[in-house]
Amino acid sequence: MNKVFFKYLVLIFGFIFLYFPILALIGYSFNDSKRVMVWKGFSFRWYGELFKNEQILEAFYTSIEIAALSATFATILGVMAGFSLARIAKIPFRSFFIFLSTAPLVMPEIILGLSLLLFFVTTNNLFGLPSSKGQLTVLIAHITFSVAFVAVIIQARLSSFDKNIEEAAQDLGAKPNSVIWKITTPVIMPAIISGWLLAFTLSLDDLVVASFTTGPGANTLPIVVFSKVRLGLSPEVNALSAIIMLFVVTIAVGYYIKIRNKSDVNK
Repeated sequence: MNKVFFKYLVLIFGFIFLYFPILALIGYSFNDSKRVMVWKGFSFRWYGELFKNEQILEAFYTSIEIAALSATFATILGVMAGFSLARIAKIPFRSFFIFLSTAPLVMPEIILGLSLLLFFVTTNNLFGLPSSKGQLTVLIAHITFSVAFVAVIIQARLSSFDKNIEEAAQDLGAKPNSVIWKITTPVIMPAIISGWLLAFTLSLDDLVVASFTTGPGANTLPIVVFSKVRLGLSPEVNALSAIIMLFVVTIAVGYYIKIRNKSDVNK
């Protein structure tokens, strides 16, 4: 009984440690005072101010656009890279290529951002492209480091995939393209979706790489929020954080209910 109580105590303490700062931030988003840490009264004032702030809204739309595009392109490239590295055994220097595909996972973001900045400067001097830093450079940068995450997820899924299923389909007369689209793709589709969501989240959350590769008129949401926090805590940032948390929790709860209903039906 004591062991069970101790386990629950540790679990509760862990959740409090993780989520209490977030709950405090959400609570202060309803504070009527301009001073974030001084409670004046309950109010939705800063939510109204948030939706009037064109700078934050424009940065939010820019971040969503870049995140969606970078996640899509990174998923396409990552699936091709992961599939090739997992299935083509006779690639010369295969281990070296696998190392290169996973290197961005452990590379410090500041080094990655600086290297991409130097790359864009060099290509601009040699070819005149890109003409200036902006959304395109941020998009390319996010695709670059997101591909590695998608490739690793696809490799991991294919490593546990039974090839005998594909071979059986070919023995029954299925063409290679049909095997890929009708058998392999549906099996690895959860990994593809997971890779897209991870790439989207990484792009939406990125600050360091975007700071090196962005330009005038292409500020993402993390850059705008960080610039505001440097000047002092803003109640509008608290309101924005609360809305994002509400969206994430809604998605998570909806997914949990869907999975639970499926398991109940299967039983």
